[in-house]
Amino acid sequence: MLLYVLKRLLTTIPVMAIVALFVFSLLYLAPGDPAAVIAGDQATTAEIEKIRQSLGLDRPFIIRFAEWGVQILHGDLGQSLFANMPVRTMISERLEPTLSLLVVTLVLAIFIAVPMGVIAAWKAGTFVDRAIMAFGVFGFSVPVFVTAYLLAYVFALRLDWLPVQGYTPISGGLLPWFANLVLPAIALGCVYIALIARTTRATMLEVLQQDYIRTARAKGLALPGILFVHALKNAAVPIVTVIGLGIALLIGGAVVTESVFAIPGLGRLTVDAILRRDYPVIQGVVLLFSFVFVLVNLAVDLVYTLVDPRIRY
Repeated sequence: MLLYVLKRLLTTIPVMAIVALFVFSLLYLAPGDPAAVIAGDQATTAEIEKIRQSLGLDRPFIIRFAEWGVQILHGDLGQSLFANMPVRTMISERLEPTLSLLVVTLVLAIFIAVPMGVIAAWKAGTFVDRAIMAFGVFGFSVPVFVTAYLLAYVFALRLDWLPVQGYTPISGGLLPWFANLVLPAIALGCVYIALIARTTRATMLEVLQQDYIRTARAKGLALPGILFVHALKNAAVPIVTVIGLGIALLIGGAVVTESVFAIPGLGRLTVDAILRRDYPVIQGVVLLFSFVFVLVNLAVDLVYTLVDPRIRY
């Protein structure tokens, strides 16, 4: 196992190198002259040239990329063009809200979607099954921002049950912290819940037809034990795979969700950086998200060995 983990960590090096190359190329792939875009319409030629020099656009691409790569290895993500702050500092200040949102969404999605999928498989062909699958279609069809605005209007503006915007740090109390994250987590998690529920149902339908499930029923085992112990355990590998891959949905959806609910996280930071053409910030955030997704894939592979003892590395 340890050897496998080391091998996988080594394979992340070329992957992250390719990601870093793409991220760094954003500055050169942007339409028009990035320096002129950053400088604005009223900038003089001298001001534009000064920005070009600060961005390194006057030097060869390979040399600039190599210098940037060395900076990344030393933990230096560069300097924001507008905030005049290190990108690493800006990311660290925005990390808690985004991490809190993702964790709450992940926990809610798993504890809601997996039982939904199990019940839909158990009640296959009934009204309950069709209702759950209809929710799955709804979750996939409605954009995140539409769900977010609808939840904010009903539960925050009309009913006044929850805050409509903002974020309370966890140091400010668990209840205010959670209250600010309920609506964003539900809005962000709708697509994720639909994906996990549909996958769980499809996998459970196959498992429930197996001989050992019929044997468990014949022995008189309790239904919850059959569904959530014997069947779900043997259906866990595809479900874990979908949960891991769905992290990418959460990361992408966090950008929209944080903008709607005014959460000062990495998603909001990314949007602001894109609008201002703050390329060092964009590069730093995208690089961080890519690295997190690579680690999630590694974690999913390791979880396989826990849910299925037959899998060994």
